[in-house]
Amino acid sequence: MKKKKFKSESKRLMDLMVNSIYTHKEIFLREIISNASDALDKLYFKSLTDSSVGLKADDFKIRIVLDKENRTITVSDNGCGMTEEELDNNLGTIAKSGSFDFKAENEKTEDVDIIGQFGVGFYSAFMVSDKVTVNTRAYGSDKAFTWVSDGVEGYRIGESDKPDFGTEVIMHLREDTDDDKYSEYLDQYMIQSLVKKYSDYIRHPIVMDVESSRPVEGKEGEYEDYVEEKTLNSMIPIWKKNKSELTDDDYNSFYKEKFFDFEDPLAVIHSSVEGNATYKSLLYIPAHAPFNYYTKDYEKGLQLYSKGVLITDKCAELLPDYFSFVKGLVDSEDLSLNISREMLQHDSQLKLIAKTVEKKIKSELEKMLKNDREKYEKFFKNFGTQLKFGCYEMYGLNKDKLKDLLLFTSSDEKKLVTLDEYTAKLADDDKNIYYACGETLEKIEMLPQFDAAKSKNLEILMFTEYFDEFVVKTIGEYNGRHFVNICDEEFDLSTEDEKKEIEKLNSDYSGMFEEMAKAIGDSVNSVRFTNKLAGHPVSLATEGQISLDMEKTLNSMPGNEDNKVKAKLILEINCEHPVADKLKSLYDNDKETLAVYSKLLFSEACLIAGKSVDDPVEHSKLVCDLMTK
Repeated sequence: MKKKKFKSESKRLMDLMVNSIYTHKEIFLREIISNASDALDKLYFKSLTDSSVGLKADDFKIRIVLDKENRTITVSDNGCGMTEEELDNNLGTIAKSGSFDFKAENEKTEDVDIIGQFGVGFYSAFMVSDKVTVNTRAYGSDKAFTWVSDGVEGYRIGESDKPDFGTEVIMHLREDTDDDKYSEYLDQYMIQSLVKKYSDYIRHPIVMDVESSRPVEGKEGEYEDYVEEKTLNSMIPIWKKNKSELTDDDYNSFYKEKFFDFEDPLAVIHSSVEGNATYKSLLYIPAHAPFNYYTKDYEKGLQLYSKGVLITDKCAELLPDYFSFVKGLVDSEDLSLNISREMLQHDSQLKLIAKTVEKKIKSELEKMLKNDREKYEKFFKNFGTQLKFGCYEMYGLNKDKLKDLLLFTSSDEKKLVTLDEYTAKLADDDKNIYYACGETLEKIEMLPQFDAAKSKNLEILMFTEYFDEFVVKTIGEYNGRHFVNICDEEFDLSTEDEKKEIEKLNSDYSGMFEEMAKAIGDSVNSVRFTNKLAGHPVSLATEGQISLDMEKTLNSMPGNEDNKVKAKLILEINCEHPVADKLKSLYDNDKETLAVYSKLLFSEACLIAGKSVDDPVEHSKLVCDLMTK
């Protein structure tokens, strides 16, 4: 055999490819199978115009043979094979691709669909092998050749006794180390799983003799071992079939098997797109959130295929964060792959695909919202939080895309409504969308302002998620209406006469309010009378941009321990409640007791609003002292 050196930068370049280009060693099998598939495609292409080939589409096959004793994996095909010159050029020159040349020569022919591009995939075999042997015989040739290399300096090439056309790649596995267990690739279940993961949709059968056992006929409880040839890949991807060929069961079974779910998805989006971005996609909206969905451990992304070969299991670039719940895949022939075929170049093609995928997901959700409200509410229960995040992240960049998909609980019948449904019921002169915040719906209903708003027949959106208020503040307005917190000082349904009356009353007792605020301390910004509390004696209101719920949310976030925000609190006292008359009397006759009552009223208002009392010990003492007088 002739000894030759690699025609590239030899050892350094080989080391780079083996140790740096590929992220996972298991990729080697995908690359070798893809090369075999290309060889079959080339001969199949020839058979379309040359009847002497004598092979039908069903005759082409890729075979995997495991030899545990000799530590070898053999991948063979009955494809076009290689001449000595092709063997020397394609395997002797790193980054020389026969598939790329073939594709370039036949680029105008639609039937050509070759996977290989860069001519480096073959060398991934050296990640797991200390020796690789290639036996090949070109179709129509009476000579076969062998190529052997240990992947260091060069290779040997010579004649072979291979009896038929095609190619076989024999990989002798490295010895196991503490870090790498190469022997696992000799396990038939490992090979089956790798084929299923990366090469399931190679168009030609990938077969392997698989050991199994079966009951011995007539002998109960006895089994015999046998070997059967098993096809490991599905070959025809479900997403390349016509929708008319598929049933709901087909879609659901594929989803549950491929994405390890136990429940059917809520919706399926099966698309074939041509144009600036050409691809096929199969997307699923799950019926429930994964257990780790709202944690930092969750990884978003769609499976990405190129010509049926898995490129990456989670391509995050294909999904915006607010649609990260979507499962599925995209298969495109137009992708610009990097040299290892593991990742994408960040080019305009990927962005175009991502943009159209986003539109299709949004369209499906809008259709579900319109046509199947029960199903959409189930979806929103699981993933509505993510849509809300999407509304206010990045300073509301995507709020206009998502705001019509949001649901909030309405005080009318406690049902979920969209913002459009809420505003559709408003009169033309109604300029506000009213909302209230609380830990639960029940606690919101206990708010004094809630009773007052309901007495005016107002519909109130009830926010129980800590960031709901941030969402509507980011949206700003909807259909020309502004969002108003009923616990904010801006909320006032009084007539002009009532406003003037309460304004005069507060002016008359401004001295009393100063005394009360002084007694309470820095916790309150001001004290005043109000006519907005129906039968409740006292409540807390806020002024400015920070509400009480926003204060609680912001201060609970990690990293804000030393930078606390503070809402400007107003202690509001119902001017029509008997407690108002008591305070007036104390102001005139007993300012010491007025100070005690002020602290108690503020504590009670905090408890009603869901805010903790700053000094519960003092509060308890004041209550006990009052009880014993």
